[in-house]
Order: sequence, then C-alpha cells, then structure tokens
Amino acid sequence: MRELILGGARSGKSRHAQTRALALSMAKRAPVLCVVTAQALDADMAERIAHHQAERPPAWQVVEAPFDLPWAIAAAPADAVVLVDCLTLWLSNCLCTAPDALAARTDALLAAVQSRQGDLLLVSNEVGWGVVPEHALGRRFRDEAGRLHQRLGEVCERVSLVVAGFATPLKSMEPA
Repeated sequence: MRELILGGARSGKSRHAQTRALALSMAKRAPVLCVVTAQALDADMAERIAHHQAERPPAWQVVEAPFDLPWAIAAAPADAVVLVDCLTLWLSNCLCTAPDALAARTDALLAAVQSRQGDLLLVSNEVGWGVVPEHALGRRFRDEAGRLHQRLGEVCERVSLVVAGFATPLKSMEPA
C-alpha cells in the first residue's frame, strides 16, 4: 500500500505517518525504514531534525537521502514499511541545487514509488493554500510541489490530508 500524507506545517502529518508505520510494522511483523530528506544547514533545521529523531522509535532504521530519494526507495528491503519524511524538503533540495534536473529527478521518484511493492508512506507539505510567494523561486517551488502531489496522488492507493492532528482520507482504494 502506497500512501501520500499531506498537511501544512505543524499539522501532525509526521506523527500520523509514524503512527501508521508503527501499526503496519506491528501487524505485518516488519521492520520500519525511515528515509529522511532534511539537512541541518542552520540551527533551526538542526532543532527540527532533533525533534523528529526524538519522536522516532529507536529500533527504526534511518537512511538519509536529501537528494537520492528514488534510490533509497528502490533499495529498501521488500518486507520493510518505508516512511519518507518529507517530499517537500527533497524537492527544495533538488530545486536549489540542480533546477534543470528537477523533471528527471521527479520522474525517477515517480518510477521508484510505482515500483515499490511493499508499504510506502510519503509525507509532504501542502503549500498551495497560502499566499502567492513573492519571489520566482518560491512560486516555482509551490507549483512543482503541487504537480508532484498530483502525480503521486494518482499512483498511491491512499491519500490523506492531516489538519490539527486529524487525518482525513482523500483517496482510499485497495491495490490491484
């Protein structure tokens, strides 16, 4: 089952994804592989990363993939519950370092997600409901995130929106 979990900043989407991963792991007696995309480039981000680390169960394996997310998903053990947190940080990393390669990287991510046979939980920020960003890079980021979410929503069996800590299913269907 592939699930896209969307929500705004501090909406509870990561906590929801962790709860889902833990439940799937226990039900299937499967390990959890947490793929993280953040980089501690400043004190604020280092603090956010530490907060997420403290919330994760210590038994979970963690792979850092700020750029190589498609590879990390493809290389994950077939029996593992894979939790990716988060797609918008990965998108930002890609957009700020190699904007001309973004289409190819996004296609590679979609291919990896579609190829994944086991459980995959994808966390991402819904950024399209805010004000129009002032700068061109911010507008491109918002637009690319929206396109990425639409494409992932098509291939994921489940899509959920988290607001105030509560998840609302937007799409739910059994895999073919």
